[in-house]
Amino acid sequence: MGDVLAFAEQRDGSLRGVANEVVTVAAAVARELGGSVTALAVGAPGLAAEAGSLGAFGAELVRVAEATELDGYNGDQHAPVVAQVIREGGFSAAVFPATAQGKDLAPRVAALLDVPLAADVTDLDASGGAVTAVRPVYAGKAFARVAFAASPAMVSIRPNAFQPVERAAAGAVEAFTPQVSSAGSRVVGFSASGGGQMDVAEASVVVSGGRGMKDPENWALLEELRDALGSAGMRTAGTIVAVNKDPDAPIFQVADYGIVGDLFDVVPRLTEEIRRITHD
Repeated sequence: MGDVLAFAEQRDGSLRGVANEVVTVAAAVARELGGSVTALAVGAPGLAAEAGSLGAFGAELVRVAEATELDGYNGDQHAPVVAQVIREGGFSAAVFPATAQGKDLAPRVAALLDVPLAADVTDLDASGGAVTAVRPVYAGKAFARVAFAASPAMVSIRPNAFQPVERAAAGAVEAFTPQVSSAGSRVVGFSASGGGQMDVAEASVVVSGGRGMKDPENWALLEELRDALGSAGMRTAGTIVAVNKDPDAPIFQVADYGIVGDLFDVVPRLTEEIRRITHD
């Protein structure tokens, strides 16, 4: 059986949106391998109360490692717990999010299991009974398809590259207390980033600009548009709207909608129109 583990990231006792994406991907792979999905969440006592929601995205079993020492993320403590669960479960594959936390955790776990890791994956397939992954290389200018010479196949997926899909499963929750290592570094506190802005990995709408903005102070135009919209790489975006003065600009080859014009004229008018529509 090709069972798959999905690491469900949490922050401050709440599952992050990317956890649903990870479970969705794991469910798709497990279905092709003829196995089942186990979601794993790691945190302080009480996390199990909401972990059952992962069953809606295909997790037959949700295991929750709870310990006071696991409240805040610490790679030295989290990695051995996750590696032990994977080792004991005999999983064929393990899926992590390529978030800031996942980019630290997944390599640590892969090292402990002595297996390679395909990071920042944008496509995953197991239709032939073997897992293959697609990941960007050369700053996104090309994509490499990789296979795995060791088991489990370890991958981290790019946030917003996969749409969460509800595939209701049992979602049975099993909480346990892991043995937490006291060796290594110790986290003494966290400082939140300023501004209270949403993590781009969690955003459903992303507004970006390039050299055409000319000066840093002009970014206020885009911030106003972002706020009006209520706000992924462009390859995985659902809809791309581009503004450029050059009608032959390469961006128009990938955009769903293109506006030929000066951004300093177009963006304020676009922001005003969106505000009018959303406030009517």
